Amino acid sequence: MNSAAQKKAQLTEEDEIEASRAPLLDHLAELRNRLVTSAGAIVIGFIVCFIFVDPIFLFLAQPFQTAMAAVHPERAGESIQLINTGAFGFFSVKMQIALFGGIVAAFPVLAWQAYAFIAPGLYRKERAAVAPFMIAAPIMFALGGAFVFYVAMPFALNFALHQEVTSGPVQVTYLPKVEEYMGLVTTLVLAFGLMFQLPVVLSLLGRVGIVSTSLLRKGRRYAIVGIAAFSALVTPNDVISMFVMAVPVYALYEISIWIVAAMEAARAKQDKLEAAEAVAPPAP
Repeated sequence: MNSAAQKKAQLTEEDEIEASRAPLLDHLAELRNRLVTSAGAIVIGFIVCFIFVDPIFLFLAQPFQTAMAAVHPERAGESIQLINTGAFGFFSVKMQIALFGGIVAAFPVLAWQAYAFIAPGLYRKERAAVAPFMIAAPIMFALGGAFVFYVAMPFALNFALHQEVTSGPVQVTYLPKVEEYMGLVTTLVLAFGLMFQLPVVLSLLGRVGIVSTSLLRKGRRYAIVGIAAFSALVTPNDVISMFVMAVPVYALYEISIWIVAAMEAARAKQDKLEAAEAVAPPAP
């Protein structure tokens, strides 16, 4: 592509963005509509999940059942006990579970609404670059939830159950409150689901040129502090749980650096090819 054609393509993209611009009130109205749609998706998900709240509750209790069977094989197959100390405590837990399920079910809608709001301000190439990440975001959220169920929660519960004292004059039994247990599970699933978006977000920012490999490498110390602070905020008040969350999230940060580096290498190769085509003599 010669320089004249490149300038024409650049003007076309700039004209496209200029045509998509709207007054501030129009942007605010669109933001309101996007937020209403997102809230509606959460409400619909909440209603559906509340109808099926009992199966969801049993599903969320599975990590405790798995940990109990692993630590106490003699009690495998027995019912686990969760303590309810309030008259409306378990009903509140069901409401919390339904809200959690509604947010998870509405996540694809929320991601799409966020993209649809910012898409008019992107070039055509940038919009094309975002599309694969829209597919990757729900997948990474599901992987974050799976990590909670099959790694984080079993590890934390195994640790808690191993602290029991089952013999002697004083015995200690781990009997968590139902609201505490369900609050921990739902919080960790949402937290890990969001934190597992780290490669998606950083790769997208690298794809559009906002962040670079050197910037991410220089920001390692700040990333460590931020990840540690977030892990301490959303996990129980112990070092073990914080460590279980912080390590995989930091690993995702390092994976993001590799992905951005690969994108930069591919972009540099493409730029060389375009430069070679620009200086090549026209075909006779």
